[in-house]
Amino acid sequence: QVQLVESGGGLVQAGGSLRLSCAASGIVFSILDVGWYRQAPGKERELVAVGRSGGGTNYADSVKGRFAISRDSAKNTVYLQMNTLSPEDTAVYYCQAKTAWRDYWGQGTQVTVSS
Repeated sequence: QVQLVESGGGLVQAGGSLRLSCAASGIVFSILDVGWYRQAPGKERELVAVGRSGGGTNYADSVKGRFAISRDSAKNTVYLQMNTLSPEDTAVYYCQAKTAWRDYWGQGTQVTVSS
């Protein structure tokens, strides 16, 4: 059974940092593209960052230079380091693993940035 579990969300002041984690079981992250998405109240879910299995990364323009995606293959975990947070980053953050047969999603972790 595949399971993705996010953690690391919370309440932080504007300008602060958080590191989100996404731990996987049942699949191997190192051979997959893994993404972080977020969904703010009343808005559609949007892509924040993608870590490619080949090592490349892509970021939404709104987070470039502030967020960084990385992975620890030994722990089968993907991270999202978020710096210089602003209230506009407030959302539920989800990780997604894309396989050849389907996409898997975690349950999400809430990030709230106060001004």
